Amino acid sequence: MSLHLHDTATRTTREFHPRCDGVASIYVCGATVQGVPHVGHVRSGLNFDVLRRWLQHTGHDVRLVRNVTDIDDKILTKAAEAGRPWWEWAATHERAFEAAYQQLGCLPPSVLPRATGHVTQMIDLIQRLIDKGHAYAAGGDVYFSVSSYADHYGRLSGQRLDEVQQGETLASGKRDPRDFTLWKGAKPGEPSWPTPWGHGRPGWHLECSAMATFYLGSEFDIHGGGLDLVFPHHENELAQSNAAGDGFAQYWMHNAWVTMSGEKMSKSLGNTLSIPAVLERARAAELRYYLVTPHYRSTIEFSEEGLAEAVATYRRIESFVRRVGQRTGSVGLGEVAPEFAAAMDDDLSTPQAIAVVHNVVREGNVALDRGDDEAARTAAASVRAMTDVLGLDPLSEQWAEDSGADDAARRALNDLVSALLEQRQRARQERDFATADLLRDRLQASGIAVEDTPDGPIWTLRDG
Repeated sequence: MSLHLHDTATRTTREFHPRCDGVASIYVCGATVQGVPHVGHVRSGLNFDVLRRWLQHTGHDVRLVRNVTDIDDKILTKAAEAGRPWWEWAATHERAFEAAYQQLGCLPPSVLPRATGHVTQMIDLIQRLIDKGHAYAAGGDVYFSVSSYADHYGRLSGQRLDEVQQGETLASGKRDPRDFTLWKGAKPGEPSWPTPWGHGRPGWHLECSAMATFYLGSEFDIHGGGLDLVFPHHENELAQSNAAGDGFAQYWMHNAWVTMSGEKMSKSLGNTLSIPAVLERARAAELRYYLVTPHYRSTIEFSEEGLAEAVATYRRIESFVRRVGQRTGSVGLGEVAPEFAAAMDDDLSTPQAIAVVHNVVREGNVALDRGDDEAARTAAASVRAMTDVLGLDPLSEQWAEDSGADDAARRALNDLVSALLEQRQRARQERDFATADLLRDRLQASGIAVEDTPDGPIWTLRDG
């Protein structure tokens, strides 16, 4: 069986045929760097990392672009509330996101473009749309005319044209409330760039179309992102790109949400779980296991019980591979089981793929118990190969040093540091700033760096 992927645009699971043999081009909508990343934010990056790894395993040269939205209304608002420059706020949280992706084992993208670095390409795209009659300037803003593309608008999301609501604030220059903003005219105190239509900054939808086509060409294989982006973001990307004459993405893939109490995890709901906070309760490999084992199109209802179960289950895989290594010597990467390959080719069916891994682990443990070291080594090598595809190989360089002893030491350190941070927080609340400063100095003297964030203090070990 060849790889089949579910395409949101056609609402079917289609056989994957890359435009260029042996090369797969993927654009993934990355983070809007407005705050500390939580588990809902990173799921998309993990899911498309698994896709990338499987494509590489099957012999494809993968070119993956994951953007950074570093200019946005939310970034400007949060930076102003914190009294910090918008660019510094964005850069700080971009680093936090990249650290989270790296901690969770995501391979680095082929390129990581920032929106602010591609204004020239955005201006060119706007001009093409204006020249074709699909966009118009009004009072310093520029809008896409949905009615000019009425025969095609809505085919990704299924939106009816007479029901379209962009979620944008009303503007006097709009000819039609369904039109969406390509360029926002400058406002006092906000960053802006010069254009033929006046100073301003880009609209969100415009950014991704310009960056995707700049790096991957006017037509590429896969566009991915979270389910919440289907409308209006991806619908508008598709409309403006096609209207300008670009074929754009041939497949559209969307991962489902991570929820809590049935609600999508988001900053606005106040139910977020930051990556640093979750990694106090589980190792990075265990959190990755929790987030990539469900099918990417299935919602994950986050719970402490579910996380604990994932921790225990991953450790059974890890224990088997290490046990074989201790008994028989080093274990290399073997072959993936045919059933595993079939599951991955079936729209990345990770639940079935993981089930195959556990079946092989059970067979390997039976072989160990009966003294058949060769069969156990073969099973362990296959487990390594399969978990490597999922970014979970226990003996990989990423996870090899994350042993039980190291984990116990990290948890003990976390308990001690957390206790001091709680004392510091109480001192600050009681306006005992001398004690708060003393506790922070004590942590710094011990090599612990503390950053106060809107989500609470975060500690890390200082380099050196």
